[in-house]
Amino acid sequence: MNWSLFRMIIPAFPELNIFTRQAKRTTALGPIMVATVANKLWGWRVEVIDENNYKGPRDNRGLPDHIILQKQNPAQVVGFYCGLTSTIERVWEIAEFYHREKIITIAGGWHAHYCPEETLKHDIDLVVHGDGESSIRKILTSLKKEEPLNNILGTSFLEDGQLQTNLPEFLEEPDLNDLPYPDFGLLKYAKIKIYPIGRIRGCSMNCEFCSVKGAPRWASSQHLFGTVKRLVETKKARHFFIVDDRSEQDLDGTVEFFSMVAGKYGNRLHFTVQARLETAKNIKLLEIMRDAGVRIVCIGYESPIDEDLRTMRKGFLSSHMLEWTKVWHRYIHWIHAMFIAGYPLEEKKNSISAKEIIKRFKNFINKASLDTVQILLPGPGVGTDLRSRLEKEGRIFPLDLVPWGKYDGNY
Repeated sequence: MNWSLFRMIIPAFPELNIFTRQAKRTTALGPIMVATVANKLWGWRVEVIDENNYKGPRDNRGLPDHIILQKQNPAQVVGFYCGLTSTIERVWEIAEFYHREKIITIAGGWHAHYCPEETLKHDIDLVVHGDGESSIRKILTSLKKEEPLNNILGTSFLEDGQLQTNLPEFLEEPDLNDLPYPDFGLLKYAKIKIYPIGRIRGCSMNCEFCSVKGAPRWASSQHLFGTVKRLVETKKARHFFIVDDRSEQDLDGTVEFFSMVAGKYGNRLHFTVQARLETAKNIKLLEIMRDAGVRIVCIGYESPIDEDLRTMRKGFLSSHMLEWTKVWHRYIHWIHAMFIAGYPLEEKKNSISAKEIIKRFKNFINKASLDTVQILLPGPGVGTDLRSRLEKEGRIFPLDLVPWGKYDGNY
């Protein structure tokens, strides 16, 4: 059989950041899902290289050595995960090497989706929009049949130097229940201790700083439970991170899922979830999460300053934040609070001094008795309403002064 190799690459962070330590113990779920689907196609073998969780051959800078990887196991197609803007320059660097080697390069993820022309001009042959599982089937099948790639719906490409996009009015969205369980065995030169899993895509909120768009949709609670059961049985997994932006988005399904977990495993497994702060009003959900082994909840507090919360369109103000936090503390062992400090208010609004911002943050954090705190600086990410507003106001530095690598919340 004439086998071909598809290599999926998760690019390295440009520098040390708050995610570096955890990244060495886990991986990104999206690329694993794309690789899992690709691995089921006739004539294709698949491997995933996560540069942030990597123990293979390295170059003189300490980064994964793609020259050696390509010599050891030549890939015919390489896919790039472009979900984090701060890593996009690393994508360009690796793509340049594979382009010189005449390898077909594909990119997907939020940055590539919102900046297809920029991405394609950096040695990428095809940009995928929407769910990668649907597109990778079409792309790899077309390549085996030696069909042109420029007629695949949901993709962008360059033709005579001009951007061409095959975007129908509605992108095809797969039934999430039809997707296979993620195959972490495809991850090469890595070790997983925390398994990312998920069933909900999209978000019904409209926060100004967020690039996640689209109505939420989800797989069944049984499908996610099947993922957990399979990983426990085949990988002896014990620690899971549910990557859904909001675990409570499908409330009934989330309650059902954790009820199934509690019924089979009690609280022997360890779950980290993400949820909105006001979920504290649903005591039934908090009780079953506790009973099922949810140890850590990551909550986007964003700011204790009402002026910030209104501009962000967060959907709540600071008046109930301490009360809701106390409720979370009664049921969940650890609260990881995520904040954005110094949020840019609209120009017509009165700004708040740095001294006052620091004072309000310190007072709230002390009163809330939070277990861990993540405070990032506001980054006008691609595809966000925040970026659109600041561009109109002329408040964003050009990329030659502040490149994409600085868009990690540290700057």
